[in-house]
Amino acid sequence: MKLEILEEAEEELNDAIAYYQENEPGLGTRLKEEVRDALQWISINPELPRLRPKGYRRVNLKVFAYYVAYDIWAETIWILAIAHGRRRPEYWIERKKKIG
Repeated sequence: MKLEILEEAEEELNDAIAYYQENEPGLGTRLKEEVRDALQWISINPELPRLRPKGYRRVNLKVFAYYVAYDIWAETIWILAIAHGRRRPEYWIERKKKIG
C-alpha cells in the first residue's frame, strides 16, 4: 500500500517543526523523527488502529501532543492531518472529501 500526505497535513507538520525548533533547537527535529516513525508504523499496520465514528484512523505520537489522522482508500493510505491533540478536534475532517 502506498502512503500519500495531503498538502495541508505537510504544512501542519512543517509549521509545528518550525515552532518547536524556534523555541528549543533540536526539538523540531525530534518531532519530525517521531512523525516519521509513526508514518512508518502506519504503513506497516494501516488497519490496526480502530476506525473512528467519522471514518478515519488515528495514531497518537508518544512524546508530542500530536496525532496522525489518516484514511485508507483505493490501496492508498492518505494522511489527512498532523494535528495537535488538544486543539480544535477534527477541524480537518472535510479533507476526507479530497481523497474520494
